[in-house]
Amino acid sequence: MSPAARRLLLAGAARRRCLSTDAAPSYPASAQLPRGKRWDAVVIGGGHNGLVAAAYLASAGRSVAVLQRRGVLGGAAVSESDLVPGFRFSRCSYLLSLLRPAIIRLSINEATSSFTPCLDGRYLLLGPDAELNYSEISKFSKKDANAYPSSLESYILVGSEEQLEKFCKLMDFVIDSAPPELRQDFHASMVDRMKDRVDKSAFWGNLLRHVMQQGQKNMVEFFDLLLSPASKMLNCWFESEVLKATLATDAVIGTMAGVNTPGSGYVLLHHVMGETGGQRGVWAYVQGGMGSVSSAISKAALEAGVQIVTNAEVSQVMVNKTTGKVEGVALADGTEVHSPVVLSNATPYKTFVDLVPVNVLPEDFLSAIKTADYSSATTKINVAVDRLPQFHCCKDKSPEGGPEHMGTIHIGSESIFCILIWNFCLFSGMEEIDVAYREAAGGISSKRPVIEMTIPSVLDKTISPPGQHVINLFVQYTPYKLSEGSWQDSNVRKSFAERCFSLIDEYAPGFSSSVVGYDMLTPPDLEREFGLTGGNIFHGAMGLDPLFLMRPAKGWSDYRTPVKGLYLCGSGAHPGGGVMGAPGRNAASVVLEDLKAK
Repeated sequence: MSPAARRLLLAGAARRRCLSTDAAPSYPASAQLPRGKRWDAVVIGGGHNGLVAAAYLASAGRSVAVLQRRGVLGGAAVSESDLVPGFRFSRCSYLLSLLRPAIIRLSINEATSSFTPCLDGRYLLLGPDAELNYSEISKFSKKDANAYPSSLESYILVGSEEQLEKFCKLMDFVIDSAPPELRQDFHASMVDRMKDRVDKSAFWGNLLRHVMQQGQKNMVEFFDLLLSPASKMLNCWFESEVLKATLATDAVIGTMAGVNTPGSGYVLLHHVMGETGGQRGVWAYVQGGMGSVSSAISKAALEAGVQIVTNAEVSQVMVNKTTGKVEGVALADGTEVHSPVVLSNATPYKTFVDLVPVNVLPEDFLSAIKTADYSSATTKINVAVDRLPQFHCCKDKSPEGGPEHMGTIHIGSESIFCILIWNFCLFSGMEEIDVAYREAAGGISSKRPVIEMTIPSVLDKTISPPGQHVINLFVQYTPYKLSEGSWQDSNVRKSFAERCFSLIDEYAPGFSSSVVGYDMLTPPDLEREFGLTGGNIFHGAMGLDPLFLMRPAKGWSDYRTPVKGLYLCGSGAHPGGGVMGAPGRNAASVVLEDLKAK
């Protein structure tokens, strides 16, 4: 099927059937599945990547069943409306940018890039408009205003069309390709082995061509960003602490890492290389919340013939002890679903440690999976408020919302003064972020958390009552395990939420009193509710060592696994986390290639 045909399949306007991403009535999995049917493929997990993989497989004529543990479809890309009556929250993921444009087109509300209020009455507002950026940054540093267009961050966002096109072609090629693993298959014919080597050689040849097109100067800058701590790059580019701290949040968000951690520059790159509405580096709200992404993909999957089953928890991957091949999956209620192909949208740890039977996997592979970094520093707080927060640094107050309310709002990351007994001490913005990280690394939830705040209801009136608003707080740093106390203690949870609200009060007085209800997801909550090992939203760390040919483990980056017929299709596989869809689509391509070879 041509790429154009596949895009039409997933983006077609006509939808004959629909599966809601809100909680559905609970029916036994056995009642939702045809009795005794043998499927061509079974997908564990109804997150967006699992749904993408299923849709592509079904479009190729394969019979596919998706098994979703929760009654809510969508994994972490989900909208839920039963948390606070009258409000609809994007409960986990909350912004769209990384979703591959070839997969599906959605109704979006474009957001300004970022707004950083300061305690001294100033603020920094950034967006895709180069003139606005120059004017805003000049308030803090004329030097930085002149330097910003030549930084790699801005190069991705507003660089020349020719440069941008070359860079994007390189990144798109890597993201949309299965890593070129060379694995000796003694059962394959000589022709198939030769074809495999030719295909892998073609990959490296194409990659080299894209690299050569960049030119040496751009590639040196690219590798410098890739390998360096974000602090090194930002200190090299800029002098203004507000600007550096604003950009630094993209380098640490979702990670248990600081701005001084080597490789955090790649995380910065990962968060600005997406595309929304044809524009690079622009983040947007999806109409109706992030569940609309999963809903749209599920509709396409259903239309292609996929069977989607909710409230179906997989307890084990069934493996034939004699052949070592997959035979399907067993559900928690005892139902067996038979298939020679299983794709797991669960984390690598959940897949290989919890679902694959013992004594099936090679020890070195299992050890690599167990010792991988699944640590998390993330807490998501979904807040319902009875009025729009008003920032004291903005003179023009609008109850309907201004540009400061429409993008990502960075709270608590610019410079502050602290008193240490006898001396005054100035923390720069990036130093403050690093202090918060080091507190969490020691098991302490940050005293001054770093908060990314968004208010989607300013642009989307369908998710909150009139005059009231939905607010997302993406908070760092919070350790999975506290050195004192426990996240299960309601007093500990309440204290941390109030700490976050009080911090926002410093910038938007009265915020705490506007809160009418909230839902908080700490790292253990994210693990329990959504199956995210360690609470890691990327299914595993996004440092340099677990990327590309090393994701999820050395020698197994091409979505295949040591168990014949078992594949990974989630964020724990290349190219990693975020609402991207690339792991699902790439995995489906590999599965179809293997089925065709058989």
